[in-house]
Amino acid sequence: MAQAAPLYDTYSRAPLRFERGEGVWLITEGGERYLDFGAGVAVTSVGHGNPHVVEALKAQADKVWHLSNIYEIPGQEALAKRLTDVTFADKVFFTNSGAEALECAIKTARRYQYSNGHPERFHIITFEGAFHGRTLATIAAGGQEKYLEGFGPKAPGFDQVPFGDIEAVRAAVTDATAGILIEPVQGEGGIRPATNEFMKALRQLCDEKGLLLILDEVQSGVGRTGKLFAHEWSGVTPDIMAVAKGIGGGFPLGACLATADAASGMKAGTHGSTYGGNPLAMAVGSAVLDVILADGFLQHVRDVALVFRQGLASLKDRYPDVIENVRGEGLMLGIKAAVPSSELLQAIRAAHLLAIPAGDNVIRLLPPLVVTAEEAREGLARVERAAESIRAAKTKKTA
Repeated sequence: MAQAAPLYDTYSRAPLRFERGEGVWLITEGGERYLDFGAGVAVTSVGHGNPHVVEALKAQADKVWHLSNIYEIPGQEALAKRLTDVTFADKVFFTNSGAEALECAIKTARRYQYSNGHPERFHIITFEGAFHGRTLATIAAGGQEKYLEGFGPKAPGFDQVPFGDIEAVRAAVTDATAGILIEPVQGEGGIRPATNEFMKALRQLCDEKGLLLILDEVQSGVGRTGKLFAHEWSGVTPDIMAVAKGIGGGFPLGACLATADAASGMKAGTHGSTYGGNPLAMAVGSAVLDVILADGFLQHVRDVALVFRQGLASLKDRYPDVIENVRGEGLMLGIKAAVPSSELLQAIRAAHLLAIPAGDNVIRLLPPLVVTAEEAREGLARVERAAESIRAAKTKKTA
């Protein structure tokens, strides 16, 4: 009798074992090369084995890995300064993951209201289709039943409304509302961007009602949409923002950014993290920013994204029986399948291209931001191969 695997059975893993990575490529133990347009779910922002980031990690590894926040960590101050210099924020709290960054964001908003004499204001308005993490608070914020089932009562204080419906948001505001939490582009929900008009309306509503606007840019941030952060496309400025994934380039790193006013309630002892902001993470995060903030890099993302988007639009026109529509911004793109998305994902993987499933029958394409136009065209050729194989299989069935 085969011995049961010693891991939790919480993942339905693809039968692929990758040994190493090079830029936008992953290589299996058997030497097969796959074009990685999943990037570890938008994490490997500057590619696999990026020499500058690898060198920064190695250099710091020879010094000190971990200290804890009992002591001052110069790397935290340096990286926080870089982040506040290029964003709306005045304050940064470093975490290990996106869910932790969201937890900090939620606590920051609630504590702001509390410290300003409104302890009754602890509710956060969130949106249908959202995904904010897997902790008890963030699954409550996301509100998706498949993630809530079996974990006891839903954590209180989260009020969900339809995505993009400003009147529903207005109607949901009560004397208990502390803020509004939104992904500028829903990732797991199916690559659904909020319109600029909707983002502006949310900002205006928050200003009118004394609420905090909280953005989840865990997936859409750090250059993914062609701006440093997706909210920049709308011109809207948040009060609090959660960041992770791409900021560490593959090293576990997240951050909660806030204005000085929004963070004013977070005094000594109100929040903490043992690992958050350790020297290894700070060295890697700073090296990733070196790449992302280099002259011309975000323009490169926009240029390649245009090639990619036009190519996908052409495929949609030629394979409407496979591709229903294409959506997204920058290199955060989604194919809404006209067949079961699992079928398209399997065909894409058979073409040695890696992509990520999402809600709303969508396949996410999230390549490393260093992807070239030539590599984007190679990815498009593999998507076409997948679409052709699905069409051929359909034809064979009906013959």
